[in-house]
Amino acid sequence: MPHPFRDVAVVGIHNTQQAKVLEGHDSQSIALEAALGAIDDAGLTPRDIDGVVGGLASNFLYQSRIGPAWRSMSPLGIPAVLEGAMAIACGLATTVLVATGEAGSYREHSRTAPWTRPTHEFVASYGMFTAAEFAFMARRHMHMYGTTPEQMAHVAAVIRNNGSAHPGAVYSGRGPFSAADILDSRMIADPFRLLDCAMTSEGATALVLTRADRADDLARPPVYLLGGGTDHLGPSYQHPPAWDLGGVRRPDLIAGHVGRRAAEEAFATAGLGPSDVDVCEFYDPFSFEIIRQFEAFGFCAEGEGGAYVTSGAIEPGGATPVTTDGGTMSFSHGGAAVQLIQRVVRGVEQLRGTCASMQVPGAEVAMCTGGGSGALFTDVLLLGTGRP
Repeated sequence: MPHPFRDVAVVGIHNTQQAKVLEGHDSQSIALEAALGAIDDAGLTPRDIDGVVGGLASNFLYQSRIGPAWRSMSPLGIPAVLEGAMAIACGLATTVLVATGEAGSYREHSRTAPWTRPTHEFVASYGMFTAAEFAFMARRHMHMYGTTPEQMAHVAAVIRNNGSAHPGAVYSGRGPFSAADILDSRMIADPFRLLDCAMTSEGATALVLTRADRADDLARPPVYLLGGGTDHLGPSYQHPPAWDLGGVRRPDLIAGHVGRRAAEEAFATAGLGPSDVDVCEFYDPFSFEIIRQFEAFGFCAEGEGGAYVTSGAIEPGGATPVTTDGGTMSFSHGGAAVQLIQRVVRGVEQLRGTCASMQVPGAEVAMCTGGGSGALFTDVLLLGTGRP
């Protein structure tokens, strides 16, 4: 059976400036800047685009006057990339733009971010907010397996130091951080302290997919989709998460392991396993989520994630370097959709050998993720330098 994405390649990527506040921009204008940057990176022109994914990307069709074209309103990260790839694989489009941005919509920083603000009356009524929802999951893991705040703090320090070294990160140059620095920051939602948590910022990102038979003639070396999948257990930020939620399909397919099924399917499609992954561009809304993902995806056994992350495996030069640009803790957290595509863009950079910080020498396979257990979803994408 042929690989479903054999005829698809990522050929263009672009990150705009990321900042706490981008003066003079709104979400549409910054997304348009990202779109044009990704198209230029591929050595293409707007007229080459015949498909777009994302609510903001559709505005590109009007601004550039290149429609009619295939369009999807899929707003979030890896599912948006997979949907664009499927459109190409099915012949609905030949070259697809995935673009999104966020600016000007969240500047009331005394309140929780709008994309995670509870809307369900039975959640809001007892004070649930994002950090508390993810803290529930971390505390359960601590109770079951003895995972410690020090292990989580080690994760946060590694990721923040990666971001400190990245010239484009919002918090570039803020390091170095030690685990003690993380533990010294103020408590937000036990066990998470301030530096265990993602920040908020503004920015945009975009990528371009096209048919593999065109890719070798373009400006950049192609990166291929080796496998991917999405795991969702319900609407995010409307219901209090529980570690054991789910388990109908299989006893272990629960919220605490969300992403496991997607990872298994991605590895099966790629014909690979965790030991084949060179770099882990994992989504990092909170430090514990990195520990959880390594367990859920099979890099280590359940309950061993804390020991795994402190073994040296996730640091530069380790077996599975993680979130090499600083992620949402240090690079940027520009809205609900932006940070989820950032992981894919960074994975592409690592495989091209062009990551501005913590480049993994000779990286051939990158694992990119989005979401988390507190939000009841995790999406997975495997990227590679070789055509599947």
